[in-house]
Order: sequence, then C-alpha cells, then structure tokens
Amino acid sequence: MTKLYFVRHAHSTYTPDELNRPLSERGSTDATKVTKLLKTEEIDIVVSSPYKRAVQTVEGIAEYINRKVEIIDNFKERTLTTVPAEDFTLAITKVWEDYNFSWEGGESNIVAQKRGIDTTYDVIERYKDKNVVIGTHGNIMVLIMNFFDKQYDFTFWQNLDMPDIFKLTFDGKVLRNVERLWEKF
Repeated sequence: MTKLYFVRHAHSTYTPDELNRPLSERGSTDATKVTKLLKTEEIDIVVSSPYKRAVQTVEGIAEYINRKVEIIDNFKERTLTTVPAEDFTLAITKVWEDYNFSWEGGESNIVAQKRGIDTTYDVIERYKDKNVVIGTHGNIMVLIMNFFDKQYDFTFWQNLDMPDIFKLTFDGKVLRNVERLWEKF
C-alpha cells in the first residue's frame, strides 16, 4: 500500500505574492504540530507545492527524516482567475457549481482536477509502497479527493481546517481508505 498524506498548508500572512506568501505566527505554531503528528507515521518522502506556505508547513517533517522537500509544481493551488476576484465567494462557488466553468485565465475544476490526479498518480508510481507527505492547498487537495469519492465536495472544502491532514491509502491506483489526522489535535 502507498500512503499519501495530503497536508493543507497552515495559516499564512496575506500578500498578493502567491508564491512567496509566508506562514503567519499562528501558522508556524501549527506547522510544528503538523511535524509532531507526522513523526508517528513513518514518513519516507516529503513533496510540496512550490508555494512557500506549503513548503514551510511540511519542512519540519522533512528535516526530521533527514530529507529535502521535493518541489512538485503541479501540487500548487488551482488558478481561480488571473485578476483578483472582486467577490471570492462568488468566484469559487461558480467553479464548484459547474466543473467545466473557468474564469478568465483560470482553471476549471475539470482542468485543475486532471492536473492534480495526473500528479498524484505519478507520485504513487514513483514512490510505490512508501509513505509520502504532500504539502499542498485546500482546493486542489479536495479536487483530487473528489475524483475518487464525490463526498469530498465544495461543502467539504468549506469546512477544512488550516492546516489539515488527510491520509489516503492506495492499493496501486485504487483508493482504499481516507483518514483525517488533523482532528487528533
């Protein structure tokens, strides 16, 4: 079995620079808790979105297992739109209501989900039977989970914590189990 630990990044300090937005003080404290929790899971590999807040959330477990964080660009958050949305709630609701819809320059759910699934399958093939931490973002994580089970939907996304951790157990490319780990804190 291959176990993928999808880690939604901890709270970050808002800046318009998506790539380099750092964790907030609260986020840094929570990242320490992420590390503590994952220390009990026999982690082999740590990969992450290139976004600083995702890397910072999982770098503690990478240091603990004496590995570098492998950056995988396709675990970055879905692009909602190229210009800041005037009404984020409306913008995000619309793409979840219609999986084929996209805002100007943005990714539809179908496009973002395909990117996430292709990347997830690549990780499963490269790290077969390993325990892999994936530092990522809420929307792309839920789109990946939704591919396997429709219960992981917009409402599920709205109720995520920041950070949050889900352990997905795969037998080959077949999802066998999903367990939420963050609720232990």
